[in-house]
Amino acid sequence: MTFSSIPGLIEVKNKLVSSVQSNHLAHALLLAGKEGALSLPIALAFAQYLHCQNKNETDACGVCPACNKSLKYIHPDTHFVFPLGNVKNDKDEEHFRSAILKIWRNFLLAQPFGNLTDWINSYGGEDKQALIAREESREIIRALSLKPFESPVKIMIIWMPELMHSSAANGILKILEEPPPQTFFLLVTSAAEQLLPTILSRVQRVYIPLLSDEDLSQYLQHHHPMDERKLQGIVQLAEGDLNFAIQLIDSEEDHHQDRFADWMRTCFKKDFIKLITLSEEFHEMDKLNQRNLLTYSLGMMRESLLQISSAEQISRIQGSEEKFIRDFSKVVTLPKIETINQLMNDAVYHLERNGSAKMIFMDLSLQIAKVFNL
Repeated sequence: MTFSSIPGLIEVKNKLVSSVQSNHLAHALLLAGKEGALSLPIALAFAQYLHCQNKNETDACGVCPACNKSLKYIHPDTHFVFPLGNVKNDKDEEHFRSAILKIWRNFLLAQPFGNLTDWINSYGGEDKQALIAREESREIIRALSLKPFESPVKIMIIWMPELMHSSAANGILKILEEPPPQTFFLLVTSAAEQLLPTILSRVQRVYIPLLSDEDLSQYLQHHHPMDERKLQGIVQLAEGDLNFAIQLIDSEEDHHQDRFADWMRTCFKKDFIKLITLSEEFHEMDKLNQRNLLTYSLGMMRESLLQISSAEQISRIQGSEEKFIRDFSKVVTLPKIETINQLMNDAVYHLERNGSAKMIFMDLSLQIAKVFNL
């Protein structure tokens, strides 16, 4: 993957390239961003840039033998560590590692902006917690003890180190602090706060922001042409998450505005009979649309906060949505918005962990009704 294939993030790309050109590259980088940030694609592009035999001022050439291998994720001097669920293990460990690595490469090729859920689904590990096993620390040390095969450098990409078993995390501390010559670690995380302090003290952090609406819109227009109205709706829902935006393209168009307005009015009126009906309707939606509804709702809470704070100049809504928010903001306060926002985030968390949608939405509705009527 080249930097040019990743939308936006110009400052991050320039910072990484400059660190190489000025010979000030830290031996261990922590590429950290929120869920949905393109941290892993940046790590993959940077690894390709480090291996490239004909680097230019801003990117890898994309055509040299090293780049050809990096584009297929088969460069022998790029090593990967990633979380894995409790899948059936082959008695032959080498055969098992080879099979999993093949699935991993296919995943990166098919879903270059995919997340942990996409990865779990790709190897059939649904409903099983993905972790980086304790044995991986020994594999990391073994792989990095070898001399480079083709490139001047060796690269170890650890995806989601926050899911690393504590024994494995402690097992790599020494090599992370004093790696072999020309060896670089790229740790990729969306939860840096969950890492051990001893890990954080040994890495240089590089923050990977979410995409701007403009960068996200330009990418979608170029790679997934659609009408302007649908594009604006997807960009608003995705909030800088490219992977989520791509999923939204193939989802059925839903009228989240009407559904959200009806839901909030029903909560405000404490119409419990209708809330039961709404919870059943939400339960019948597929998981993507359930998440879309909550994401849209969180966005409307943000807009209400902007309306109350007289910060409409940075608002992202217009038309009938704007009218609803003006009316809605008259019946909520900042503390109520803060509480509802937290309740909705909790609901997203439980949905992602396969909780019952009917129970989650019913409980959320009752809690919101209670907040409205305090």
